[in-house]
Amino acid sequence: MKTIDDLQVAGRRVFVRADLNVPLADGTITDDGRIRAAVPTIEKLAGAGARVVVASHLGRPKGAPDPQYSLAPVAERLGELLGRPVAFAADTVGESARATVEGLADGEVALLENLRFNAGETSKDDAERGAFADRLAGLAEVYVGDGFGAVHRKHASVYDLPARLPHAAGGLIATEVGVLEQLTENVSRPYAVVLGGAKVSDKLGVIDHLLARADRILIGGGMAYTFLKAQGHEVGDSLLQEDQVPAVREYLRRAAELGVEFVLPVDVVAAEEFPDLKTKAPADPAVLSADAIPAGRQGLDIGPETSALYAAKLADAATVFWNGPMGVFEHPDFASGTRAVARALADSPAFTVVGGGDSAAAVRTLGFEESAFGHISTGGGASLEYLEGKTLPGLAALED
Repeated sequence: MKTIDDLQVAGRRVFVRADLNVPLADGTITDDGRIRAAVPTIEKLAGAGARVVVASHLGRPKGAPDPQYSLAPVAERLGELLGRPVAFAADTVGESARATVEGLADGEVALLENLRFNAGETSKDDAERGAFADRLAGLAEVYVGDGFGAVHRKHASVYDLPARLPHAAGGLIATEVGVLEQLTENVSRPYAVVLGGAKVSDKLGVIDHLLARADRILIGGGMAYTFLKAQGHEVGDSLLQEDQVPAVREYLRRAAELGVEFVLPVDVVAAEEFPDLKTKAPADPAVLSADAIPAGRQGLDIGPETSALYAAKLADAATVFWNGPMGVFEHPDFASGTRAVARALADSPAFTVVGGGDSAAAVRTLGFEESAFGHISTGGGASLEYLEGKTLPGLAALED
């Protein structure tokens, strides 16, 4: 896989497929981590005299313009981080895009409007997707793939466009792939994996792949209750994927057979109702034993004993991968478990990787310095699929 150091970019229009899919609240960016992660590659190209054309998706618009998903606030923030104006095109491949790109001088940067405002970007029809890729290719002379959070998608700007232009991987993708290789090849041990989040079905593939690689797997978040149910415990009104109980039971059996330690919550923080995340109103939390959550209560965080247990299980690890919060960290009554895991990783001398998505948002929301971790990924879904052993379309497209 070539890098941007292998490309001649001075005076050329370089299309950078970034991942600027940041959370917005009433048009305000609430976490700019992905924008900051894109800056080094854009700066390097602009510094080398390229005319940089940046493109990204944001949210899930239905193939047509939708003002709530406009990248205009992102263009403004990107300009602030770069310390230079970023021209913004009001469309992706239309008149505004063409005029904006043609107006770039060497070393200048433009951002196109949301790629997903065009049905061809995400189409499952190869011809429709290819036609959109052709129009994107007409805006540039070179392609740089740097949107790691999108490389598991077979989308026009990720998969089809690189075939139409000289291409290379940006610095972010090169870094992300290097980190993931450290988690799959010649891993320093003990190797601990912490998995949380809502649905166990989202993590079964990575559990299956890691059973032959990890030394211990710690489970939290909403997915923990399916594991507890598989052990025969009552989980009250907690999030439960009943149809996944047989599969989870089989993973627990295989783990015991392989000598992989599965660590499940011993206590939980529960409430009668899901908390109001806007007002952050008190939710009447109660610490309960994890093996007997009564009807009318739902577990929303791991409890204090579990937090201490997980910190102890991570203390001697040489490598840690964490994907998924331990509870509803957005509410102060249910943030302690996620904070405890983040603290354990931040204090650890191990090679620690925070696997993108909600986990990355959590460490920033809870006030941790990014430098306290070995790596914070920009792509939760992409990281998981890589660790499942899947071929990622966006990475395959960058290979020569």
